Amino acid sequence: MSLHHSEDPRLWNFEHELHALGLAGGPMSRRDAIRLGLLGSAGLLLGSRYASAAQSAPVAPRARSVIQIWLWGGPCHLDTFDPKPDAGSDYTGPLNKPLATNVAGIRIGELLPQLARQADKYSLIRSMSHNVNSHETASYLVQTGQAAGGRDVFPRVGSVVSLFKGYDSGYQGLLPPYIVLTELQGRFSEAGFLGSRYKPFATGGDPGAARFVVEGVVAPGINDEQQRARRDLLHRLNTFERAQRSGDPRLAALAQCESEAYEMILGDAGKVFDLSTENDAVRERYGRNTFGQSCLMARRLVEKGVPYVTINYKGWDTHKQHFQIMRRQLPELDRGLATLLEDLSQRGLLDSTVVWAGGEFGRTPKVLWEAPWNGGRGHYGKVFSTLIAGGGFRGGSVVGGSDARGEEVDGQPVHPADLIASIYGQLGISTEAHLPHPEGLKIRAVPVGAGGPLRAIL
Repeated sequence: MSLHHSEDPRLWNFEHELHALGLAGGPMSRRDAIRLGLLGSAGLLLGSRYASAAQSAPVAPRARSVIQIWLWGGPCHLDTFDPKPDAGSDYTGPLNKPLATNVAGIRIGELLPQLARQADKYSLIRSMSHNVNSHETASYLVQTGQAAGGRDVFPRVGSVVSLFKGYDSGYQGLLPPYIVLTELQGRFSEAGFLGSRYKPFATGGDPGAARFVVEGVVAPGINDEQQRARRDLLHRLNTFERAQRSGDPRLAALAQCESEAYEMILGDAGKVFDLSTENDAVRERYGRNTFGQSCLMARRLVEKGVPYVTINYKGWDTHKQHFQIMRRQLPELDRGLATLLEDLSQRGLLDSTVVWAGGEFGRTPKVLWEAPWNGGRGHYGKVFSTLIAGGGFRGGSVVGGSDARGEEVDGQPVHPADLIASIYGQLGISTEAHLPHPEGLKIRAVPVGAGGPLRAIL
């Protein structure tokens, strides 16, 4: 990364200072970026090129944050949020005893007992549909609202929220406005044509480990005292602080960057990643595993005002050993997600936080008993389910449905763009909003007419 091309003239032509910090002469890593405070000072370093594009007709927001739980690989709707116990064992397999929830008339999968007790807090969309059965193209469609194959790569929802609710729109937090726990999908560019300014910060590490090692913030094997000693040594080895006092605005800007970088590492902003400060009983409630602790971490991040958090939860691509995997994955999902909803509610955060849980598609309703699958389920985009909660979305409701075997939408389908448009609306992002395009094209954030089928739960 070169700062010669920054739109802020205060940051031109100081390669010498970068050499003094050991950051010149090659691509800049995320750790180096954080050392310069690029994540906390994105507005300063990258200017306000897109600020005007983020303006649109004002809409009163009901939500300020989103937690997206991405069930990477595609969960089966019959085993989770749309059970079909009367379809027969070729469809249900051994999971044929759905649970009544605390909302009359709503049943969910038998391995989700804690979520069954929280159904008044969420709604289920049982008629999601797009007819795409490839991971890459389905993921792109569900996370952008746009079909794959066009001339542009569109940004996913988190990047759009980062545009409209991040630094361009007055966000002042040192924590990045779009955070992924813990690993990027890598199937397509998250920011699309918006560019790298709107890419998420992926933490790396494992929130379920003894110490959550966050890339660029928490270094393995180095404690806070050692980090402070490194900073002090750096200051003794250069004339940075004395030069700052000379009044040079370029160096003052760099000093601010460095200060904010160390605040991320050593100050209160960085401490949000230290889960050891949480009560042990709370951590146990979420589940002492990567997903459960990621849910806890997400709650802490939205408490700090982060607009968009994604939890990428792997393991749902169950072509083989489907039911064995479900007996492991579904209790983890149940415990972590139910506790997150309850915790957000008790802390007064659920009304301002949208929780969106689902994957790129469902799975084949009919079990593939034959070899080589031996009890697996394939990809199925024709109909699948999504859970939506908080942020002004009504709880205790079901939108749409599927037929008796979960093979077809029964009634009006809900397309990914409908869900995305509704989430944007809850955040106060106008359906008329446009995205800045590098070629000056007028591109809507969501397709015209999207969002209608979900009015019943708004």
